[in-house]
Amino acid sequence: MWVLSFAHQQNLLLFCTRNLHKSVSVTRVGSQFAYYHVTAFLESSSSSIKPLVKRRRRLTDELQDREGSFRSKTWKNETPVLQKPNQRRGDDSRMSSELRKLCLEDFPSDRERPVRQSPTQDSKSEEWEIVFGISPCLLALTQGRRKARKLFVKDGEASHRASVLKVCEEANGRGIQVHRVSKKDLDKMSSGGVHQGVCLQASPLSYLTENKDSANKRKHNTVPLWLVLEGIQDPMNLGAILRSAYFLGVDRVASSLHHSCPLSPVVSKASSGVMEVMGVYGYENLEEMLRSKVEQGWQVVGTVGAEAEESQIPVTKCSDFQMTKPTLLLMGGEGEGLSRELLPLCQTLLTIPAGRELFPGVESLNVSVATGILLHSLLFSRKSTRRSRP
Repeated sequence: MWVLSFAHQQNLLLFCTRNLHKSVSVTRVGSQFAYYHVTAFLESSSSSIKPLVKRRRRLTDELQDREGSFRSKTWKNETPVLQKPNQRRGDDSRMSSELRKLCLEDFPSDRERPVRQSPTQDSKSEEWEIVFGISPCLLALTQGRRKARKLFVKDGEASHRASVLKVCEEANGRGIQVHRVSKKDLDKMSSGGVHQGVCLQASPLSYLTENKDSANKRKHNTVPLWLVLEGIQDPMNLGAILRSAYFLGVDRVASSLHHSCPLSPVVSKASSGVMEVMGVYGYENLEEMLRSKVEQGWQVVGTVGAEAEESQIPVTKCSDFQMTKPTLLLMGGEGEGLSRELLPLCQTLLTIPAGRELFPGVESLNVSVATGILLHSLLFSRKSTRRSRP
């Protein structure tokens, strides 16, 4: 029987381990094989090194536990990935092929599909804008004036509302991708607007030109009324004006292209989607357009406040005015009113009388409210005139 000192035992163990590792692949499984043979060799050598053998067995058991976890991952064809400092758990790079397949089965290509990339980043983002709100998105899809690209819907119970499902069905029927995103993403896309859980990425709308008037035909037996806007800069006001004009039956809305707000998604939301239905015509020179209409027999009607200064142009209460021929109603911008260039073209100035004595500073109405009142008065007089004819 061999009698070895502790130093000799350590040297012998180191020698055997090195020789075995030359012939065994240096992997975790191979390391387990090497430790097994080293232990067997020491057991057959001497009983004096049994404490050392027991220690090696404990190390072997720990290695087996680790290797069991390693083999389970290997059998699942999933290579362990070291997590980066900024990488969140559940990232797509750690997702197995089976889990990816399951996600695709839950969200097939012809239905809603989850977003796997940032919803607000596109290579050509300048060609698209975000329409937000249920009515604007639904009308943008159904009217076909925009080219829709993607629909973003808030994930959760809100996506099961009937109004939201209707928007999703319209997008799905037109082959438009539907993505479920968080409320935070929708808030960012709509710049904090009231999106109602729906945003649509689509091409922008612009003002129409005169040569696209083929679809805007006059109704039979009615006197036409055009609403002409000069310098409306607040998108909320413009949206409210469009909504009133469409509801009351205005034949056309025209606007100056200079010093006026664009037809933005904010305008569409403020109009409750009317901007998607009713085209707004833009003119480089409103004065030239008005003079041309006057030559064709149209009358130009302007607006003025209740306490306006005396003018050579007759001032009439809106309730007393009768619209008997084609009319252009001019509305000036916030604060400034009609410009000096357009005011002389008016044959009549309409005013809305106040119902009480007003305090200084609140003698006027918001331009969108005033427009709604005047449009209702003029269009009601048009109907009354038509009914009174024999």
